[in-house]
Amino acid sequence: MTEHLTIATRESRLALWQANHVKQLLEANGHSVSLMGMTTLGDQILDQPLSQIGGKGLFIKELEVALANGTAHIAVHSLKDVPMDLPQGFHLACILSREDPRDAWVSPQFDSLDSLPQGAVVGTSSLRRTVLLKALRPDLQIEPLRGNLDTRLKKLKEGQYAGIVLASAGLKRLGLKDQIRHIFDLEQMIPAAGQGAIGIEISADRMDLVQTLASLNDITTAAAVYAERGVSRAMGGSCSMPLAAHATIQEGTLTIYAAWGDHLKPGVALIHAHDQTSIDLAAPDALAVASALGESVAHKLIAQGAVPSQLPSASPNAQTL
Repeated sequence: MTEHLTIATRESRLALWQANHVKQLLEANGHSVSLMGMTTLGDQILDQPLSQIGGKGLFIKELEVALANGTAHIAVHSLKDVPMDLPQGFHLACILSREDPRDAWVSPQFDSLDSLPQGAVVGTSSLRRTVLLKALRPDLQIEPLRGNLDTRLKKLKEGQYAGIVLASAGLKRLGLKDQIRHIFDLEQMIPAAGQGAIGIEISADRMDLVQTLASLNDITTAAAVYAERGVSRAMGGSCSMPLAAHATIQEGTLTIYAAWGDHLKPGVALIHAHDQTSIDLAAPDALAVASALGESVAHKLIAQGAVPSQLPSASPNAQTL
């Protein structure tokens, strides 16, 4: 008899959309599935930047507790919220096909960044978006913007900002594509590592679930994301790292672009690096090849003056796909 699967998820509208998407895919494969909504510490603390209160891991810790004690079998995450190295005892088992990874410009009045008046207020709490926006428009006033997608849109509607920058993927998944005034070119605003991708986490003592989830895994997305996360991992990447990384795969070639900026010195030019390699997605070492390419790009950034974060090294038992 097929095991009933319980999905641990945050309770924001976007998180529930993602969890229900996974639920539907698993049910189509004959599984019985239910959701267990949870409020994480990252959802509760909205008046401080993530970089000051513990990082993106705050969005998944409670879900990991549910995995560890067996009350949930899998946890569904926006992959850009998943730390580069999971805690000991957890495993990134599956990465779904990616939605549009680009950033979107949302504004009730202004069609694009170029149409903003001098000194306009733009909302984002992402250090990555901050340095990229400042590179495009040094005159802008960047103000913090925390909360789930609906909360951010509400703050924009209330007039707190001339415009805000959000991930296209979330807007499209929630049927809010009409809110997008402009989608940034990848050359202008390189996305965050894993942006637009959904990851599924399991307890490392339930490795049997890897096979259950195998049909949901998209190897092209996984390889690209592993390259991006390789950059971030080698840089000590976290939400306190003003780092962008995006990879693509075309005709057997994996290409990755990355950028780093100093958010404390907004007038200093961004540091860019890129690299590429041949990749066989059917090979058992495909993800290792992708990760190595990401690390190579990180070293190129550092060689040009990018400053890596000083974070504790990962547990050797932390596991990923």
